[in-house]
Amino acid sequence: MSEQEIDTPAPEAQDDALTRLHPNHEKAMRVQGVGFAIPALVAAGIADWALPLFPGAIFLVALGIAIVLVLRLPHRRFTARGFAMSDDRLRVVRGLLFRSDTVVPFGRVQHIDVDRGPLERYYDLATLTLHTAGSHNASVHLPGLNHDDALAMRETIRAHIKRESL
Repeated sequence: MSEQEIDTPAPEAQDDALTRLHPNHEKAMRVQGVGFAIPALVAAGIADWALPLFPGAIFLVALGIAIVLVLRLPHRRFTARGFAMSDDRLRVVRGLLFRSDTVVPFGRVQHIDVDRGPLERYYDLATLTLHTAGSHNASVHLPGLNHDDALAMRETIRAHIKRESL
């Protein structure tokens, strides 16, 4: 191995400075967690009433799990995600237990979507989805972007693709 190969970091390692997602994304994940926790707590209350166990045993366990899922997990997921956009690629990092670091060269992008659900519209967020050529990881999703930033990123990528195709 030559001296130059040792000192030159891989292209993925050069993008160490990741941009964090919009802070409203954490709030939206908490609201989603509450949406899942309420039916689970109702079911736990019914199971607690129907089963001959210590009163409140099932409900208290479910309440503890719901508190963790609503308060702690969204923050951990929010801090574990980020992205870096360079002149010719987008890097998306995500995952708590299983880390995923995906680099999408703009030359592989087939089309770009900016999606917004009702909760994302309320918090002025959007999900940028890059559809690429190939079968493995053919779609890369980047949730939690400010809507205007997602539109600007889409236009930047679109301009790069147009420039490269000429």
